[in-house]
Amino acid sequence: MEAPTRARRRRTRAPAEAPTRAVDYRHLTSSLPLAEGYSEDQIAEIHVTALTVLQELGVRVNHAGAREILARAGAAVSDSQVRFGREIVEAAIASSPPEFTVTSGCGTLHIGGRSTQFLPAGGPPYAMDTARGKRTGTLEDFRNFVRLSQTFDVIHMTAPSVEPQDIPPKLRHLRMMRSLMLDSDKPTFIYSRGAGQVADSFEILRLRYGLDEDAFSARPHTYTVINTNSPLILDVPMCQGLIDFAAAGQMCIITPFTLSGAMAPVTIPGALVQQHAEMLAGLVLTQTVRPGAPVVYGGFTSNVDMKSGSPAFGTPEYVRACWGTGQLARLAGLPWRSSASCAANTPDAQSIWETQMALWGALTGGANIVIHAAGWLEGGLSASYEKFILDIEQLQHMAELMQPVPWDEGELAMDALREIGSGGHFFGARHTMARYRTAFYAPYVSDWSNYQQWQAAGGRDATERAHDLWQQVLAEFRPPAVDPGVVEAIDAFIARRVEEGGADPVT
Repeated sequence: MEAPTRARRRRTRAPAEAPTRAVDYRHLTSSLPLAEGYSEDQIAEIHVTALTVLQELGVRVNHAGAREILARAGAAVSDSQVRFGREIVEAAIASSPPEFTVTSGCGTLHIGGRSTQFLPAGGPPYAMDTARGKRTGTLEDFRNFVRLSQTFDVIHMTAPSVEPQDIPPKLRHLRMMRSLMLDSDKPTFIYSRGAGQVADSFEILRLRYGLDEDAFSARPHTYTVINTNSPLILDVPMCQGLIDFAAAGQMCIITPFTLSGAMAPVTIPGALVQQHAEMLAGLVLTQTVRPGAPVVYGGFTSNVDMKSGSPAFGTPEYVRACWGTGQLARLAGLPWRSSASCAANTPDAQSIWETQMALWGALTGGANIVIHAAGWLEGGLSASYEKFILDIEQLQHMAELMQPVPWDEGELAMDALREIGSGGHFFGARHTMARYRTAFYAPYVSDWSNYQQWQAAGGRDATERAHDLWQQVLAEFRPPAVDPGVVEAIDAFIARRVEEGGADPVT
């Protein structure tokens, strides 16, 4: 199969003599029906039970400054344990924006409502492809995944798809930010690994877009993911991240890592109670620092293999947890984040069905942000080049389903039915000839040739075709245009910070 050109991947309009479908994957609004796995009374009971957890048990907060902030807000602090009255939680919910926009070089993205944003895998320490196998992630791998994410319009924001472990931890954020700013113009992720690293990253982003501190903090330009230490702990770097991002008016995605049967109760409703309580504790901290700071409710509840303890994703339990999370987020009036994760070790059939199950759970649950939607393997330990391309095909299918159905007199095809009548076929009908170039989604990876044609072309399966496609994408990649003076300013800042020793990550 001939690989599509970059223009096809970008879904832009081709010359008039060979029209293609003009589809906007950059701004997706879902029209899929919302699934509600729990009754309104059940969701209300989960919410009330989570409030009881916060009031009676509380959350261990390991950051002294965060405890002081919460105490000033009226929380009960005893050593490192913080208990939250219902009034504090309700005030935080009331001050959190239900919708907002994120601004970057490629424009704005709407977060909330029925908008949907797909993000690539985030955080794997290993990279994987079918030629070189699994290996420790490098800066080259990191940059490659940034470039892949930039290329496809169905990927809306960048993420740290591979940890570049060939760069020392105190300098890693600087090298990562350089690639994120120069290889992409999409909204980007910044790790919360201490105030020093966050401050460096914010400054590089401001240099890239010519923003002073006031303009930067006036609206969201970047995001971080805050994972609680389940059960019921907010650790030092995560608290610092909530404080830093909220103070700067940037987006926090608060995501408890609640694996049912391991770090959360073995029942999904019980795991949702814990997830909700942990998320609300983080929400209170952000809204105390800056009322109105943009927060996204993160859901990552799944189950484990009770024989080995290994995480499982894309399971029926995962889907039910997605539905419940969507309902809880809507109850709290917050945008919410889900994932398209899998536990498979290689880009095979298991990886696809688990990812698609997770996608259906996220999208029918009404998720606004779906992280790990391209390239995720091995429960998040590896980012796969081939899986990234296979996932792009899945995401474009989902994006097609979100498009409004065309509806005019021609769509009902009465003229074609009159022309063909009984019997015959529609291949040569005038109606078909006028529309065949733009009628259907054209697959990116799928091969629709018959068996003999497929075999004659080499008999390559989808993973083998994906291997060729990611290599072609990288060979053809052209970064967004950046003023040379901006590049010089970023490089000068990084050089100075390297000379000063960078910034140690906080653990």
